[in-house]
Amino acid sequence: MNRLAEQFLSELLQDLAKGRLTLPTLPEVALRVREVVDDEDANLGDIVGVITTDAALSARLVQVANSPLLRGSRAVDSVDMAVSRLGMKLVRDMVVSMAMQQMFQATSDVTDRKLRAVWEHSTQVAAISHALASGFTRLSPEQAMLGGLVHDIGVLPVLVRAEDVPELLEDEAMLDKLIATAHGPIGKAILEAWNFPPELVAVAEGHEDLQRASEKVDYVDVVTVANLQSYIGTSHPVTQQDWRTVPAFRRLGLSPEVNVVEMAETAGNIREVHSILAG
Repeated sequence: MNRLAEQFLSELLQDLAKGRLTLPTLPEVALRVREVVDDEDANLGDIVGVITTDAALSARLVQVANSPLLRGSRAVDSVDMAVSRLGMKLVRDMVVSMAMQQMFQATSDVTDRKLRAVWEHSTQVAAISHALASGFTRLSPEQAMLGGLVHDIGVLPVLVRAEDVPELLEDEAMLDKLIATAHGPIGKAILEAWNFPPELVAVAEGHEDLQRASEKVDYVDVVTVANLQSYIGTSHPVTQQDWRTVPAFRRLGLSPEVNVVEMAETAGNIREVHSILAG
């Protein structure tokens, strides 16, 4: 790294450590939905009441409930029916995903392009994570999907701050190095601020630690493997590594040579979930 990049990274991490870094916040409706779902005394009517305050969100959930992955014998035409079909926890995760999509906005062409790429990558990793959890573990596919969706959330503050440093925006390779170094600890801080469960906070922090040790398969393993699989067929540096040395594959019981995106058992699931998330 050059001196400018080193100074940028140093100040960024110092501000993070001292609580001075501005972190993105979830929109009010997403926070309220999470609170209602996590309330043991809440019922379907409570969550429907929150969702119907947002017309765009209501319409999107009805659309998702009618998607091929979830479609039942009857068409869903109301928020009540959508919540009944999706279940409260999936609704919670879908609301978070829809809210996150709104956060991926930028004021410059470079950051806009990068944020779009990060969002597309995150939805693909989320879809693969859902399929992996469903097919190879006893973990919740919905929770794995959410983990995949937020695994790179730490990129946001890096890009927001980089918009004030034109020299960094002009050197995309250097910007990518900064993102690779900083987005893990920043993502951890964001998810902690959002009161996400520890197992998902760990995903943001540890998904790129390819030698990470764990006694049993967890959501970090699922997202780690999904993240690697998402790069198959590209020139990304991780494709040059020997995935046989990555213990997450072993804990999943999955061969590193297998491409789950093309497996008959998982390909359809991945396409449908990705379609839902990408909107």
